Amino acid sequence: QVQLVESGGGLVQTGGSLRLSCTASGNIYTIHVMGWYRQAPGKQRELVAAITSSGSTNYADSVKGRFTISRDNARNTVYLQMNSLNSEDTAVYYCNANIRVGPSERFNYDYWGQGTQVTVSS
Repeated sequence: QVQLVESGGGLVQTGGSLRLSCTASGNIYTIHVMGWYRQAPGKQRELVAAITSSGSTNYADSVKGRFTISRDNARNTVYLQMNSLNSEDTAVYYCNANIRVGPSERFNYDYWGQGTQVTVSS
């Protein structure tokens, strides 16, 4: 079994910062991509940022220059540093990891965290 546990969400004022963390545990052989998605009320879930095991990153246009994703491969942990937050960043943030659970597995599978609420108040 694989679990992703997120932490770091909360309430912050406009212009403030938060740092999200997500650690994967369980039956893990390798993790390819780790990322953060978010879903605001009445909207579809969207990609915020992603990072590969080699450190290549991808960001949504709306967060470029404000958010930074990083990763500690030894700890199977991904971070999201969020700066200059505004009301449009209010959402539930979900961690995602693309994981191979064993050396004989042919495929990787996507796993999700339970979500952490980020609320930005004006």
